[in-house]
Amino acid sequence: MSLVVQGEVENVVYRNPENNYTVLRLRLEGRQGLATAVGHLHEVACGEFLRLTGDWVSHKRYGEQFKVERYETVAPTSQSGIERFLASGLLKGIGPELARRITAAFGEQTFEVLDTQIERLLEVEGIGEIRLGQIAANWHEHQQTRSIMFGLQEMGVSIAYATRIFKKYGAESLAVVSANPYVLAEEIFGIGFKRADAIAMHLGIERDAALRLQAGVVYTLTQFVEEGHVYCPYETLIERAQSLLGCEREAVAMAVAQEVQARHLLIVDLNLDAEQPQVNHKAVYLPFLYHAETAIAERLAKLLRADCPLVIDEEERVMAACLDGWSIELAPAQRRAIAAALREKLLIITGGPGTGKTTIVNAIITIFQAYRARILLAAPTGRAAKRLTETTGREARTIHMLLEYTFQAGFQRHAKRPLEADLLIIDEASMIDTSLMHHLLKAIPAQARLILVGDVNQLPSVGPGNILHDLISSQRLRVTELHDIFRQEARSLIVLNAHRINEGRLPVYDVEGGERLADFFFIEEEDAAKVLEVVKRLCSERIPEKFQLHPTHDIQVMTPMYKGLVGVDNLNSELQALFNPNAPPVATGRGNLRLGDKVMQIRNNYEKGVFNGDIGWVAEVRGEDELLRIDFDDRAVTYEFGDLNEVVLAYAVSVHKAQGSEYPAVVLPLLPQHYLLLQRNLLYTAVTRARQLVVIVGSKKALAMAVQNDRVMHRYTGLERWLREEVAPLADPQLLR
Repeated sequence: MSLVVQGEVENVVYRNPENNYTVLRLRLEGRQGLATAVGHLHEVACGEFLRLTGDWVSHKRYGEQFKVERYETVAPTSQSGIERFLASGLLKGIGPELARRITAAFGEQTFEVLDTQIERLLEVEGIGEIRLGQIAANWHEHQQTRSIMFGLQEMGVSIAYATRIFKKYGAESLAVVSANPYVLAEEIFGIGFKRADAIAMHLGIERDAALRLQAGVVYTLTQFVEEGHVYCPYETLIERAQSLLGCEREAVAMAVAQEVQARHLLIVDLNLDAEQPQVNHKAVYLPFLYHAETAIAERLAKLLRADCPLVIDEEERVMAACLDGWSIELAPAQRRAIAAALREKLLIITGGPGTGKTTIVNAIITIFQAYRARILLAAPTGRAAKRLTETTGREARTIHMLLEYTFQAGFQRHAKRPLEADLLIIDEASMIDTSLMHHLLKAIPAQARLILVGDVNQLPSVGPGNILHDLISSQRLRVTELHDIFRQEARSLIVLNAHRINEGRLPVYDVEGGERLADFFFIEEEDAAKVLEVVKRLCSERIPEKFQLHPTHDIQVMTPMYKGLVGVDNLNSELQALFNPNAPPVATGRGNLRLGDKVMQIRNNYEKGVFNGDIGWVAEVRGEDELLRIDFDDRAVTYEFGDLNEVVLAYAVSVHKAQGSEYPAVVLPLLPQHYLLLQRNLLYTAVTRARQLVVIVGSKKALAMAVQNDRVMHRYTGLERWLREEVAPLADPQLLR
């Protein structure tokens, strides 16, 4: 239960202007000596009297502190307190000497004068019309800010979120929140619909208010998109929104129609081929995704139609000439892929591990270099780009870097300022989501060639869409599929088993002797608690000792689910306690982080330049100003503690989050309770993330379930359809019911 204390501010030890994190020393009523209080307090000054709600905590370095959850300001009433407040520097134009003169003139009525008769300050020596105007403006701004911060707290907003709201909306904060608290769920990260709904209830907004229903509909669709879908079927949206809002179908349907009328949502008729279309068989889109998806189809069609000035004929002769001296003998499938790259404007090269994709890419680069072509290489993630650089010897960048993205100005490469390239090769194309593909295609010059390289059997992108799958299924682009495993790669059980899994066959792991590498192991264990202990022992002892791999830098634990004993959340808690138990914890919205922890960014943050799935290490914790530094592969990023709900522990990660990354060793717990996510492409993706070692710990039943389940979790996308035919018309909102 929270405590309430009150007292006078003696000293402001520290204040971070970015997030208002403040360290105060106060004289509390009923307590001897000075006490320390910490929290997000907006422009508190010496001499002020505060009523604080919170609790006492013990800081390892700074001792006992009062951690503030809420606060309100009571103006000082004594003349000495008023003088100290005015002399604090909070009000520009008033220094210590002028503060002494003002309080000497008006005594305990000083604040009343400032509020109602501020022109009387002209009676004070040293204050003329200009300084009076400055003091009056600053006093008005100070009072307004205090009023807003207090008003937000009265609405049920915590201090931390009140600070974010005020930072975004300024003087309009109360008006914005009062008019539509649901806008916070869209514009302030961390305030989801439920928290905004609680604020709305606090403000007296009715449960059946149109404002609430419309916000709930948009939130429901946004959550569906976060699951990877580009659109939501109309009936599914209605059912989910009903469950969220707790209201009748008719009310939700009306809210959808109103949002469509306002163009906040778009609806596409999916019944064009039906003789008697069903009115509600429709796709509901967020507008930006509809425009991105249809623009992808249109842009690809334009690229296919455009002429390519660099024509390379007689592919076999060119390959023989340009690849003369190569120590690698190209297989027929590889030669066909390279020949297609010399002929086709757009090409997809897809295949599993060990099928020679890297060799093909290097051969293509060698040939186009001979023709003095301008070549650009990119991948969706930093790790994938780094790996592409290592395998080609040429600079590869992330797609965001390639398109010169900045937080302030967005993508600097686009249709009006296209990339300067004759050939663009994108690796790990299965990871590209709809929005990123849209921006990429806008920046590709009409005459350039585009080659997408990836493994269509892996899990689709974390973001909405299933780009590589849809492009292949549309049959509009030339596709080269690689199936044969090269002999040198066939020695690896990781490679062999990846292909066996993809073919619906159980992996082999009890192979001894011969030419096979001992790089794939299965440890049978049915009990979840015992699986957890085996995973911990593998990471801390057995793998490091036998394979000389670092326990946390080289070994990545992956798991299908977040909950349960061997889910992401508990595994991270257990592995953090195992590998990093003693560093002081930092509380976040998603648990505790510690100095030295392995962490992952879980949302794209364009301002900081870090993206969903990036892994880093907590390198510095500065508790006195609520800042934390995380070192990623190629950069250090500073976080305010209030932003740490974007970061989670990464000793264990979901298989989906591991896409695009490779690790020396992968440890994968697999049990029947994971049945909802035991899918072939998930197991395949986990296995193909490992370079040197895979260890699966679990039951044979769960392994068999995953291998046999080839029903890929369906994603609702329209790209394949738009590539095959004209874009469907938007539906009339009047038809919705």
